[in-house]
Amino acid sequence: MKSSVIVEIVGLKTNDCSPFPCDENRTCGLEGCYLSGKLVDAFNELKKVLHETYGNRVELSLTLIDEGAPAHIKAIIERDYPPIPLVLVNGRVTKIGRITLDRIKAEIEKDL
Repeated sequence: MKSSVIVEIVGLKTNDCSPFPCDENRTCGLEGCYLSGKLVDAFNELKKVLHETYGNRVELSLTLIDEGAPAHIKAIIERDYPPIPLVLVNGRVTKIGRITLDRIKAEIEKDL
């Protein structure tokens, strides 16, 4: 087990956070980005919630690929064709394909 986890969210600046519409049911588990449905807003809310839950044991980064993707992201896309937004946990492709709190926390717990 590791003492910290790195979560990297990868997508386009104008992407939605999920293929599902943002609605009052909050099935994603996040509240502060409600009605936006945008990746950047959902990332900011996810970062806030995960910091409240895990403190400094979880580090989040957002990689926007509008202007091009870093080499490690290009390699993942070419190899795995994962859904976007892409959620990496300690470099591991999760295949979640959306910003959803419970599924991301489950992946984090595997490494804590």
